[in-house]
Amino acid sequence: MLEVLNITKALSDENRVRALMMLAGGELCVCQIIEMLGLAPSTVSKHMSILRQAGLVETRKESRWIYYRLADRNVPKACEILNWLQKHLKNDKKILDDAKQLRKMQKMSKDELCECYRSGKGKI
Repeated sequence: MLEVLNITKALSDENRVRALMMLAGGELCVCQIIEMLGLAPSTVSKHMSILRQAGLVETRKESRWIYYRLADRNVPKACEILNWLQKHLKNDKKILDDAKQLRKMQKMSKDELCECYRSGKGKI
């Protein structure tokens, strides 16, 4: 039961659902998620921690950067939940707007974007 409760908790916040939908397009650096959600780095870190605890996302560290991706598709509950979200939110205006903004942001230099957060300057 704890696993189901962790998943439902993770899905109970709009920003966490938005992050999951962004990750459906592939792995993102935490700086990219911060930029997209427009939240403080510590807030995004907490959201991503909740998603990770629920088994919906995985992380990897490369140098100083943390990257997030959707959980391995071999995890049945995570796969079912992620497929359900994608099915029901594929035409949601906010999700479509996020996808459009994410495509624009991904054309930017990730080093420049991430450096502004690492240096404490905030948004670019």
